[in-house]
Amino acid sequence: MKKMLISLLAIALFCFVTLPSNASVTVPSSGTNTPAVAESPTMNDAVVQDAMLQFKSLSRVEKKTRLAEVKKLAKEYKAQKATASEPSTNTILLVILAILLPPLAVYLHENALNGKFWLSLLLTLLFWLPGVIYALFVVLS
Repeated sequence: MKKMLISLLAIALFCFVTLPSNASVTVPSSGTNTPAVAESPTMNDAVVQDAMLQFKSLSRVEKKTRLAEVKKLAKEYKAQKATASEPSTNTILLVILAILLPPLAVYLHENALNGKFWLSLLLTLLFWLPGVIYALFVVLS
């Protein structure tokens, strides 16, 4: 029984860690503001080198304006992150529901019957506490 619990927790950890994330990277070009979406969460070396070459080919004044824009966007991002750190009412309700009924909280958070829901249901049926812990991870991440 102990080995089964350890293997299920290992599977849950593997599924939780290897979830794909959709990452988009905006590469400034000289004439347009079209975003380039990377295929993987890490940036492609060719894209970075191309962006650096385009940036180096700009005039000094244009480089300064681009850097000012980047600094402005970084400040806006930091301000947005600071205000977004407060938990919303939905998050608080989902945390309470994750403690009471973990699979339902995961379903309401994901809006679908996906692998996270089934894993939460399995962990809750085997032992209630691993289901609660996994549901809290899903809801709070």
